Amino acid sequence: MKLFSASNPKIQKGVDFGYLTHIMHLAPGKLSGRQVCASASAGCLAGCLNTAGRGHMTPIQEARIRKTNKFFDTRPDFMDQMVKDIRAGIRKADRLGLIPCFRPNGTSDLRWESVSVKFAKNIFEVFPNVQFYDYTKHSNRKNIPDNYHLTFSRSEDNDHKLGQALENGMNIAAVFNGDLPDTWLDLEVIDGDIHDLRFLDPSPVIVGLKAKGRAKKDTSGFVLNVLQTM
Repeated sequence: MKLFSASNPKIQKGVDFGYLTHIMHLAPGKLSGRQVCASASAGCLAGCLNTAGRGHMTPIQEARIRKTNKFFDTRPDFMDQMVKDIRAGIRKADRLGLIPCFRPNGTSDLRWESVSVKFAKNIFEVFPNVQFYDYTKHSNRKNIPDNYHLTFSRSEDNDHKLGQALENGMNIAAVFNGDLPDTWLDLEVIDGDIHDLRFLDPSPVIVGLKAKGRAKKDTSGFVLNVLQTM
């Protein structure tokens, strides 16, 4: 069972910038019966892109649940597979003349810096020259490995954590319901939909994302009203 995929449409945009991203999708929230998004809000879970594209298909949902359960039930085997998949992803990117990068939390929010691998502190120590990146709602993550870039994901219930996230060196990703404003919270808003390569973003900035899928109907406050932010 492969853990990573490089077929996500937004991930494909990175190819134009010379990068090939492999992303891992687990079953978000407690969909598998195990919690992988401990700081997720109701609005975040309601608008989750877990079912976007081919994600809505039953076999894909079942595969994500199996992967999640494997992570909890047979952690050493899961991490061994993760290492194998990353090595395969590096070889694939090499064949294509692209730079490999990996996003382990496609639909989860696990603290990978704290997950050990055989003979290593974490996956980033195994691949010190490979770029990893993720979005997170855990604002207190700090002392992150140099090759793991994190962007804090704003939701309707965590505005009070934005300052801590910025202090810990993270940009802020925020979802808007229309054309992006020029600034928010006195910070420049950049278009986060041009590509998904968050480690290329300047800092500090707001990474503006347009509401997609179920998020377009959000009423929780997860999606920001552009007129109210200007």
